[in-house]
Amino acid sequence: MTGGGTLRRGWRSPVATAVVALATWTALGALSGLLAAGSWGWHALVAVGGTALVVGGVRSVTRSAWLPSLAGLVAGGYGLLAWYATPPGGNPLLVGPGTVERGGQLVAQAAELIETSVVPLAVWPPVELVVVGAAVLVFLAADLLAVGCGMPALTGIAFVAVWTPAVVLGFGGSTWALAATGFLYLLLLALAQPPVSRDRGARRAGVVVVGAAGLVALTLAAGPVVAAVPAWSWLDLPDVGTGAVGPVRLADDLDLRDSLREQSSQTVLRYTVEDAGPADDGPAPTAGLIGPLRSFTLRDFDGRSWERDATAELDDWDADGLLASEPGLVGAAPDAARGSLAQVDVRVGALREQRLPVSTFPRTVAIDGPWSYDAARDEVVGRDRTEPDTRYAMLVEVPDLTPERLRAAAGDLPEEVQAYLEVPETEHEEDLRALAAEVTAGATTAYDQALALQTYFRDGTQFRYDTTVDAASSDDAVWDFIESRRGYCVQYATSMTVLARTLGIPARLGVGFLPGEIDADRAYRVTGADAHAWPELYFPGTGWVRFEPTPAVQTGPPPAWSNPFRAAAPTATPSQPATQPSAAPSAASSTAPGTTGGAQPDDAAAGSSRGPLVLAAVLLAVAAAAVTGTALLRRLRRPAGRLTPELAWRRLRDRLRRAGVVWSDAHTPRQAAAAVREQVAARRGRPLTADADRALAALAAAVEQERYAPDPAGHEPAELQGWVAAVLTDVSASSRRGEGRGPVPAEA
Repeated sequence: MTGGGTLRRGWRSPVATAVVALATWTALGALSGLLAAGSWGWHALVAVGGTALVVGGVRSVTRSAWLPSLAGLVAGGYGLLAWYATPPGGNPLLVGPGTVERGGQLVAQAAELIETSVVPLAVWPPVELVVVGAAVLVFLAADLLAVGCGMPALTGIAFVAVWTPAVVLGFGGSTWALAATGFLYLLLLALAQPPVSRDRGARRAGVVVVGAAGLVALTLAAGPVVAAVPAWSWLDLPDVGTGAVGPVRLADDLDLRDSLREQSSQTVLRYTVEDAGPADDGPAPTAGLIGPLRSFTLRDFDGRSWERDATAELDDWDADGLLASEPGLVGAAPDAARGSLAQVDVRVGALREQRLPVSTFPRTVAIDGPWSYDAARDEVVGRDRTEPDTRYAMLVEVPDLTPERLRAAAGDLPEEVQAYLEVPETEHEEDLRALAAEVTAGATTAYDQALALQTYFRDGTQFRYDTTVDAASSDDAVWDFIESRRGYCVQYATSMTVLARTLGIPARLGVGFLPGEIDADRAYRVTGADAHAWPELYFPGTGWVRFEPTPAVQTGPPPAWSNPFRAAAPTATPSQPATQPSAAPSAASSTAPGTTGGAQPDDAAAGSSRGPLVLAAVLLAVAAAAVTGTALLRRLRRPAGRLTPELAWRRLRDRLRRAGVVWSDAHTPRQAAAAVREQVAARRGRPLTADADRALAALAAAVEQERYAPDPAGHEPAELQGWVAAVLTDVSASSRRGEGRGPVPAEA
């Protein structure tokens, strides 16, 4: 840590703060593999830069080590709240309780999004708030360590923390960002070195810059070579806890008293998703593009369990035709698709099912063997169960589902969906009808009613995901769940299905698998633990549409078309979740990356974030200008060329060098003073006078304090000049008597 205290002196302080700010920004390149591309990086630069201006300005007018960081924390927090959390119609200049509360809600949304979404994570405003806020905190911590506490070497801990998520999750960041951060870190360490003579300082600066640049160049050149060494592929980590425990199957009859059977972590499916047009300039397809894979659907519910009708009409199909349960789509050619297309190639693992997991969207299915199609249930059924390495391909039509399109869905219900309106006759049937009416009060369309029901169940303050279910207390399992407020996917999906039916919306239960997780080879891996159930609601002219009432802790965000964060009514602010009577907004009502439908993130948030962005930047600039202006005025009142202990020490050293009294740069001020006493005594046979010795000791102590003390005492220029003059006068007197090499000017 030697020399770290010099970063708080003179020009080094603002330069060090600027270097730390720039290093913080370059370190964010570590997140480039985890976060989708967007403007979040530039927003972080504005926030960190504005905070750095405030910190530097405050530090120029105070000797406190903590006050500049505290001022930066207040200014940065104020700017972020004004930037992201100003309520619709609110004044960003006034950050009040409403703004703070909304900021907390955004942070909660971001936490669930980060926990449940797939990589690369779309940077919605809640996520951007967390990323930019984290960047500001990293800067404040690094600046406090480097400049405030004089420990620049420890700033590496703050920068390494930014890289930790990418390293742990195995998604590499930008190599150039790593190189730039390393170079700036070395530059910061160089700035912390004690001052030396101008010639030696110039040489040292040259060595540092060239050495750092050489190290960065060597790293960039050697990195690809080292990574390509075959030995890395020989290291294989053990596969823990994934041993085979038998084939995985899904139960046809789902009793709400029992969980979906305890599933193993065996891989049941692996699949890849590729863009198949018509647009080829969009982002790379993801699992969220096609949603979960559904094995079968259920219609009949008796109040306690689902029952499956054994009779089914199975039809062969043209492998080039679309399969869907929307009238008019079955057998249609794929070129008649109304949305984008995705090519999905699937390989079966431990799954043993007679019904093939397929996308909930219309799709073609190409598979060898005797397979048929059940149009009523939208299921692909085989005579035998799937075997390991069974392969099939789907060309999935991803429709352009938007809140506007679903709100406008109207018309008579087909005869074949009337059976999906039946509500079980239980002792709590009327209670459920009343609850559905209360939750959807004010909703004017079937879509808004469905959205209100989904938001009601996803409210983490009212319901909790729990695989432990209490024993039945009535003949109505849905009512028992609503009373206990605890359950898993089957309870959530069944409850929304039944409540939707009470409102006259046809609804059924879909059973299958969540999209799974992406592996290093960009293929998605689905395990038995991804078994899931969800409700599907029918909209005339559109067909069956999936909703997601199960909390984000298990499923991630809801589909884009049913996301309250983007599906607010046209008169509402898009960035604020839609609210319904007796149904608080979900804490995870933001869309996962890769989902489709509706406006894109930047479109949804543009109206609410662009204005606060500009205003926050102006506020930070004004605050920094005020602090900096105060500092400049204070400096203008000081005498020109104000003498400091370091400058006085340098002048003394230059004068003594002319008399042959020298010391090494490796000497501390105290060691240098001892060297002066030794050399003067050796040259003239007697020590320094008492006054000169006291002056030399006082000046050395002042230099030590300035370099190393967190809050050094101040010294007037006249006092420093007197100490220098006392030493030089004594040495000069000896020189004039012939005891030295030559006269030494005594003036300071």
